[in-house]
Amino acid sequence: MPTNGTPGGDDRFDSGRGAMSVDRSTLVHRLGLEGVDARRLEGVLWVGVAIALVGDVVTTFVGLHLGLHESNPVARSAIEGWGLYGMLGLKGLAVGVALLCRPLLAGPYRPIIPAALAVPWLLAVVNNVVLILATVV
Repeated sequence: MPTNGTPGGDDRFDSGRGAMSVDRSTLVHRLGLEGVDARRLEGVLWVGVAIALVGDVVTTFVGLHLGLHESNPVARSAIEGWGLYGMLGLKGLAVGVALLCRPLLAGPYRPIIPAALAVPWLLAVVNNVVLILATVV
């Protein structure tokens, strides 16, 4: 039996002869999520979305005040046109689209929706903080 060299030898690369798939139990095991309630995880991730949203907005405007520039052209245009309301409108639009897409996923997979918002926004916060510290120090 061909294997991809992983321990256990029962996994394989996609041969191109059919759709790749993995059953839920294998995915849960690989991600170390045994015993994690998807609804609770989703709730925690939505809190992360709120924290990341506030952090991104605050650090963006602090950076702009210090003379830094917004690198996202859509956000830059919104901020130049409407200031804080433009930025909050963009964030609100993103959250709205996420909430509209949420019912399209089965319950166990719904945490991906807030994770898809929280992770990039948290990375933006880290980036903004690094740039702000480099400017101030």
